[in-house]
Amino acid sequence: MKVLVTGGAGYIGSTICSALMDNGHTPIILDSLVTGRREFTRDRIFYHADIGDTTAVERVFAEHPDISATIHCAALIVVPESVAMPYEYYKENVVKSLELFHTLRRLGHGNVVFSSSAAMYGMVPGFMVTEDSPLVPNSPYSRTKYMMEMVLQDFCAAYGMHGIALRYFNPIGADPRMRSGIHVKEPTHIVGKLVETAQGRQAEFLITGADWSTRDGTGIRDYIHVWDLARAHVQAVEQFDQVFQRAGNPADNYVVINLGTGRGVTVREMVAAFEKVYGQALPKRETQPRPGDVAGAYANADRARALLGWQAELPIEQGIADALRWGEVRNSILKFD
Repeated sequence: MKVLVTGGAGYIGSTICSALMDNGHTPIILDSLVTGRREFTRDRIFYHADIGDTTAVERVFAEHPDISATIHCAALIVVPESVAMPYEYYKENVVKSLELFHTLRRLGHGNVVFSSSAAMYGMVPGFMVTEDSPLVPNSPYSRTKYMMEMVLQDFCAAYGMHGIALRYFNPIGADPRMRSGIHVKEPTHIVGKLVETAQGRQAEFLITGADWSTRDGTGIRDYIHVWDLARAHVQAVEQFDQVFQRAGNPADNYVVINLGTGRGVTVREMVAAFEKVYGQALPKRETQPRPGDVAGAYANADRARALLGWQAELPIEQGIADALRWGEVRNSILKFD
């Protein structure tokens, strides 16, 4: 099976491509390399182009008319940056996705697996959210994901497309075979920052917010190994039609699925787990929340089991260990200026 992966040169997209290949499929990568890495496209079919470039997307399908589905990962994803740069986020994430979905519809390739986000969920008692929990996106980033879902859902209802929105929780780790991992020079996510601190590239780890209404005052998240996340995408494209059948063939041709472990982990608990795997304590300090931060949430993952036959398998300790290994080899794989 051939699968178009937009943003396939990024952290998550490249890992999805590896999982597709490991399961006998052929990923077709479309990436502008604004944030993705050319190194992650080596020995893979790669189109260096923007998702909003209609001509480029048409060329991909002209040369690969047997593409079965599109996995749409391409997006800007940093919450504080989105607060400071809302124009760029709405243009890159919403406007260009609108054009991509329109082109896919026009070309008759309307099967889409969309990389969405749990960041759009509002606060709920106990912090565990289902796919039907209230959506209260509170940053430009999360609002772009919310808008992209609305666009895709409307396209599916109006034009006969079919969309599966996979709402990610918090990916950690790296490809277990070290083909890819966190690729930005200065990571913004928790495990990336912990690795930076452990390896001396950051003086101390900042606990951003210690007064949330959680069990220890720090934010709570659902940390899912990026390889588990990638496996879910493989199962989504392999079982695309069956997912809709199992969901009762919804009239709008649209299904939402949470991808998480079903377990909440606070920042303090993650730091303690990291220090245990790493074997020593890290310098750390409490500070104020970053713009756009929230107390957090974790997934009810029942629907993923029911519709995809999928559940997370790798513990956070494996994610930490793989992130540390990637931190050791990253500079030999990626070339930074």
